[in-house]
Amino acid sequence: MIAKRIFDLLSALAGLLLLSPFFLLLAAFIRLDSPGPVFFRQVRVGRGGQPFRIHKFRTMATDASADGLQLTVGSDPRVTRTGRWLRKYKLDELPQLIDVVRGKMSLVGPRPEVPKYVKHYSREQKDIVLSVRPGITDNASIEYRDENNILAESDNPEQDYIEKILPIKLGYYLRYVADRSMTGDVAIILRTFGAIFR
Repeated sequence: MIAKRIFDLLSALAGLLLLSPFFLLLAAFIRLDSPGPVFFRQVRVGRGGQPFRIHKFRTMATDASADGLQLTVGSDPRVTRTGRWLRKYKLDELPQLIDVVRGKMSLVGPRPEVPKYVKHYSREQKDIVLSVRPGITDNASIEYRDENNILAESDNPEQDYIEKILPIKLGYYLRYVADRSMTGDVAIILRTFGAIFR
């Protein structure tokens, strides 16, 4: 969809331009709160199954184990003070506007998962979900914006994520691909802002 790509590109460029002073302020808070880089980059699976490195504001201490749980659960001790605030208001996701400009992501689309969890997609699910660019937001992100608190109540968060939450998210992803439209994307963006401000 050429119109979607043009909308994404113009919106992301405008967002980066308008938010650049805010980005600098957030970067200062992150650096003052804990040593390390401002951005966190992690391999995710994009369109066509191609891996890419997503941009996020760093919300964890730099010594957080890279081999540990790839989910954030409840009051995760790896999360910094600034990181908790960034996560609460989803501000850590804003640097993904860079990935939209790069053509790796869209404003709206299925959220990109790490390879570890994409392995749990069926062949049909992979073919459909990975046929579009992943997005910064979607209906699953809105419905599960408190996912870490939900998983905090689990005895085995990763297993419950794979067996209970991921299948529901995949349902949202499949419906998005089947019904996607520009008006639908705008509606999801507005729902996202509404959920954040609430």
